[in-house]
Amino acid sequence: MTMSAIEALKNEQALAIELMNSLSADEWNAQSGCTGWRVQEVFCHMASVFHSIADPSTIEGGTSEDVEENAEVPVQARKSWTRDQVIAEYMEWSEKGIGALSFMNTPEMADTVIPLANLGSHPMHLLANAIVFDHYCHLRHDVGHAIAKAAALPRDAQSLRATLEWMLAGIPQMCLPALSVAPKQTVNLVFEGPGGGSWTLAPGDDLWTVTPGVDTNAPSAISNVHDFISWGTKRADWKASTRLENGNADAEVVLNAINVI
Repeated sequence: MTMSAIEALKNEQALAIELMNSLSADEWNAQSGCTGWRVQEVFCHMASVFHSIADPSTIEGGTSEDVEENAEVPVQARKSWTRDQVIAEYMEWSEKGIGALSFMNTPEMADTVIPLANLGSHPMHLLANAIVFDHYCHLRHDVGHAIAKAAALPRDAQSLRATLEWMLAGIPQMCLPALSVAPKQTVNLVFEGPGGGSWTLAPGDDLWTVTPGVDTNAPSAISNVHDFISWGTKRADWKASTRLENGNADAEVVLNAINVI
């Protein structure tokens, strides 16, 4: 179970609330790092994710197999909302969403595997990690694209570890289309600094695998978790912040295939 992810999420929730309440009207309307979304739409999305987790029957939702396409539905429905309405929804549904996610981390529920459209199928306890990832990425990289104090939010080890757990768990399924045609080149993913560690990304019989440790015969992509959250979601090029040791063209293709949702 990942109850530590719940604690990390509570911390991210507090940071989000503090940030939302500190922004001017111009900052709310600034273009975020998400194409087509102002800062306000990013916060709408974060609130609607909690809402859809806690009570999906009371919020607009998409029905496709593309989670990003589905995420647009409630955001578009809230285009005309005021700042106060957005904050109110976040305040209400973040609490209810964290409550629901805490229940998913109980022994009775934690290991139940559920399908999550093109995210793949995952045990319920990892949903808390997914929302830590969503918050960390949107606050620091997307809102942070427009607002310096968002980009400068703490990069604490607890949130970074929870986020990295989701991203590494997601790579085999989320990146399957690109990895299935990539060279069968093992690559070590080494993350220095807070929340980091070393893992081996390797081809498997059906899916690629991500396992702790390194293969000493394989190239190593050395970065940190904060930067991985950016390049591992295609917000940035991995070459800008990653050192590839003993690399080759095949390893570069594998790294280009990583795109976590």
